[in-house]
Amino acid sequence: MTDAERRVVRRARLRMGVLVGLSVGVLLALVGAVAYATLVASQERQIQRELAWGAEHGTVSGPAGCNWIITLAGPRLEAGPATPPAGFPLRAALDRAAAGGSTEITTVPRGGTIYHVRTQATAEGAVQVVFDARYQLADRRHLLWAFALAAAIGLLAALVTGLIVAERSVAPLAEALSRQRRFVADASHELRTPIAQVHTRAQLLARRAAEADRRELERLVGSTRRLGEIVEELLLSARLAGSPDDRPPTEPVDLTTLAEAAVATETDRSAERGVTIDLSTPGRPVEVAGIASALRRVVGELLANALTHTPPGGGISVVVRTGDELAELIVHDTGDGFDPVDADRLFDRFHRGAGAGDRRFGLGLALVKEVVISHGGTVTATGRTGGGATFTVTLPAASRSNPAAVRPRWIHPRRAYAARR
Repeated sequence: MTDAERRVVRRARLRMGVLVGLSVGVLLALVGAVAYATLVASQERQIQRELAWGAEHGTVSGPAGCNWIITLAGPRLEAGPATPPAGFPLRAALDRAAAGGSTEITTVPRGGTIYHVRTQATAEGAVQVVFDARYQLADRRHLLWAFALAAAIGLLAALVTGLIVAERSVAPLAEALSRQRRFVADASHELRTPIAQVHTRAQLLARRAAEADRRELERLVGSTRRLGEIVEELLLSARLAGSPDDRPPTEPVDLTTLAEAAVATETDRSAERGVTIDLSTPGRPVEVAGIASALRRVVGELLANALTHTPPGGGISVVVRTGDELAELIVHDTGDGFDPVDADRLFDRFHRGAGAGDRRFGLGLALVKEVVISHGGTVTATGRTGGGATFTVTLPAASRSNPAAVRPRWIHPRRAYAARR
């Protein structure tokens, strides 16, 4: 497993553990909320029963020192079994009840506790029962603390369990992806030679064949060439996504030389299509630290893509330039262009825009982005329908004093590609 894959697995394991922990935490909070609400409702019903009993029978069976009964008989006011706390009785409520008012039930928060008060009329006048709920409130606090402790322990246990479960569930997936990558790399490597041999023999047959058969053989040559390109792209993608030991070594790469070589390679094709190619460079090396074969594929693919979508009579400009710390490659064409809303989708694997036909099977631009991102750079596409397209590749420039000492900050292509989307 590569370092990048290990980081992905660790993040996935952590996310799964956190999600499991949060799920258990939410469940415990829900259970605690239900239990707390049940306790509060039960206590409230019990308090109301105590108040009603006290008002009717003149006594309350609650804790000593936590309840009082005040009676109003004519002008005489009596309280028991002890002196009520400050602020009681509620004389206005007693007067209203004695005057024939309805029963009043209220709560009075005071002194860090809550007093429940019931006031109702009697045959002699009125009675008021006061109940101090300090013990009930203490029970509620104790329950909340107990649930908070249980939730913390449960959350920690859930996190540990989630990490263990995640490790066992994600690791096989990572291993499967690693095996898949190795299979693609091995299969692509093994297919290179026979495909090259078929392509060479098809070219020889095309040269020797009669005119009637030459067109079909040329189509065969084109098909084998595209098949070889696909295999090369798959192999390069697998190598870029592999471990550091499997990747090709980095070295100073001159973008100017790559651009000149790509333009020279496409000279005959552009002449056949009636498309002009203009190359603009600083006239000196523009070096970046990277993999020469991969960056060569970037330049060649962008130029080939521009040729494919530029009609006869159109033009393509290839610009290489450098700034203080960045090097840029810009490929602009006057071709079909694209809808701006599809700018990001152009780099998706197997995305085929309008007029692409069966060309490249949607791998080329996706590979371009993988290569550029793996070199610590960016690639963007701008354009409009019928107004041409511009592809801009930006890469960290190598130090002029010691270009070989500057190595790109390697980023796993799939991880960086997903982060930028």
